Amino acid sequence: MSSRRYQLQDPELNQSVEDLVERASELYGVEVGAEYVREILVTGLRLLHDGAAPSDIRLTNNALKELRHAFRVFSPYAHHRKVAVFGSSRTKAGSPDWEQARLFAEKIVLAGWMVITGAGSGIMAAAQGGAGREASFGVNIRLPFEQAANEVIADDHKLINFRYFFTRKLIFVKEAHAIALFPGGFGTHDEGNEALTLIQTGKGEILPVVFIDRPGGSYWKDWSAYVNTHFYEEGFISPEDLSLFSVTDDVGTAISEILNFYSNYQSSRWVHDRLVLRVHQAPNDEELDQLNADFKDIVVEGEIEVSEGLPQEGGEMAELPRVVLRCGRGKRGRIRRLIDALNELVPHVSSPPAEASPPEILPEPMPDSAETAEDAED
Repeated sequence: MSSRRYQLQDPELNQSVEDLVERASELYGVEVGAEYVREILVTGLRLLHDGAAPSDIRLTNNALKELRHAFRVFSPYAHHRKVAVFGSSRTKAGSPDWEQARLFAEKIVLAGWMVITGAGSGIMAAAQGGAGREASFGVNIRLPFEQAANEVIADDHKLINFRYFFTRKLIFVKEAHAIALFPGGFGTHDEGNEALTLIQTGKGEILPVVFIDRPGGSYWKDWSAYVNTHFYEEGFISPEDLSLFSVTDDVGTAISEILNFYSNYQSSRWVHDRLVLRVHQAPNDEELDQLNADFKDIVVEGEIEVSEGLPQEGGEMAELPRVVLRCGRGKRGRIRRLIDALNELVPHVSSPPAEASPPEILPEPMPDSAETAEDAED
């Protein structure tokens, strides 16, 4: 925490905020995060001090309420991996793209995953139908001309209606462990490009991003050729950035790409200048030597090492071994390749068989409050 505490200039107001947070912490039996709640209150009061426009205060208030509600909806399912599915709302039911999205969602749910879509029609309805209501989240945006929630997710407690695109996008990125994109228009490309930008710049977690064509289709194949010709060959992206996504017209290949990304790799975090990769199986000495030889270009000091959990991780997933290295926050494509190399240490996962049964998803009970995202409206 900074030595200069984030607070108001009025000592009496500061004490009132402190008392309020302390009382709430005692009442709810929660201490972790209380300091950030205090800062949220200080920020709100500073808006008044700054003479912020009422419209700016209203926007801040509505955005915070939307996010709080979304966190609350997703929280009971925190231990289920989720794939965000994007694609056109105008795709006709029964078309090859529609069927591809339905089949993908059906198979990824058989592998134990849940599906997040924008809750609309077209590709979103296809994916939601393939996943089923129980394994689906709907992250809807309220628009003047479209879109009502599709019938699979309509009125479900896992449907969230957002006013703002930016809060909706934040939830998509925060909650997804993989992203699957089917053919679509401006919105689909916006979501795909933003996901890749966040990964490339280190503002988002590295995760599998798969562009899926219809069988024999060329929509994303043509897009990939454009990226290679204009982005890569003209130097707008680095060669390793091409490792941040894959393109296929086969659902089984797409699912294997996602499942294998997590076959050994579990998650990562930065501890100052050290990248900590949590894995299920640590490399042995010989494998570690090979990793150091293959990825010495991204190590800025020392070597790639195997470690237990670091103290700064606060005991999170302490049972898992770590692969730790000092590296720059760039070279995200090379870090992705390092994750791939760690996954090669364990047997790969194939697409679940057609006769498999979906796992039973038992969420924790929702809180008693009947509050919904609509409470963000004035």
